[in-house]
Amino acid sequence: MKSVVSLLLLSVAGAALAADVTTIEQIIAKVNNEIITRGELERSRRQLEQELKRQGLSGEKLKQALQEANANILRERIDQLLLVQKGKDLNINVDTEVSKYLAEIQVSSKITDPDEFQRYVREQTGVSFEDFKQQTKDGILTRHVIQREVGSRITIPKPELLKYYEEHKNEFVREEQVLLREIFISTEGKDAAGIAAAEKKAKDLVARARKGENFGNLARDNSDATTAQSFGELGAFKRGDLKKEIEEIVFKESPRYVTDPIRQPNGFIILRIEERYAPGLQPFELVENEVMEKLYTPRMQPAVRTYLTKLRETAFLEIRGGFVDSGAAPGKDTNWKDPAQFKPQTVTKEEVASRIRRRRALWLVPVPGTQTRVRARSSGR
Repeated sequence: MKSVVSLLLLSVAGAALAADVTTIEQIIAKVNNEIITRGELERSRRQLEQELKRQGLSGEKLKQALQEANANILRERIDQLLLVQKGKDLNINVDTEVSKYLAEIQVSSKITDPDEFQRYVREQTGVSFEDFKQQTKDGILTRHVIQREVGSRITIPKPELLKYYEEHKNEFVREEQVLLREIFISTEGKDAAGIAAAEKKAKDLVARARKGENFGNLARDNSDATTAQSFGELGAFKRGDLKKEIEEIVFKESPRYVTDPIRQPNGFIILRIEERYAPGLQPFELVENEVMEKLYTPRMQPAVRTYLTKLRETAFLEIRGGFVDSGAAPGKDTNWKDPAQFKPQTVTKEEVASRIRRRRALWLVPVPGTQTRVRARSSGR
């Protein structure tokens, strides 16, 4: 939590309490015991613009997208602070998950030196390693709170799932296709001994997967492909999308089948069949999770918004004039209270004297456990 003292330097001259203020960082909002600064919102805007440009937006489309997103930047920052604070209140600990996530990034980057890895993170994200770590922690904590406080309370009865399936069967007609995961062991730049070692590693991984080890975790920890970051997930393929020698295997075997290592020009690939769809309308059992997702997502978003409104109702919130929380709780006063406008309290001489007398009277009240010492002093010892 940033200290208000570190953000504002005040030079007070005489009785002018707020005179000669030098603003290092302007506070835009107070959310319970934390603050949001103008600099934070500006950084969020810059990151948003960079992301939209990466998505290919430019010109008028970019301008319009930025205007729409800018309207909610303060709301989203308040949302996150409230959810993180709630996670702390619920004593949700995500340290293990954060460490695991950072380890996954380090494995995929193939950087073993800690200092070099931290430099890599700074270069890739544009923020310090500690800030990135904190952002990661806040993100994971936020997801836990939403799932625990909102998602777990959304239930969709099976009859409703079946009803949707029956009324939308056209959405579940598929061409023949397979869903695959991969582990790729590279042989690029290796001599005969290196290639032999790569093949042995691939065969060992096949054996471990067939004995029941989680294929996605094996991919994450061992694969040389970029898909290692997503636990080896490749997606869905129709006939004609894959090489003939691979297609002949995966369209013949059943789900959960793990192939032998398949030699490629630059390495060995191991595939696991996650799901296999026959052509035509898919049975409900195969697409039940997909039906659930179609019904769950539209309910989740408004439920999260309702929950965040409730958090706002009980939170201490102040927002500086000129800034708008687009997720504000109706009827809640979030007007900025400027401490410089508060008049100093005045007291009379009699009140001051009375306070002094009360303080002196308190000196005569014995502190628990010290009564013997007080009496000893009064008897002259």
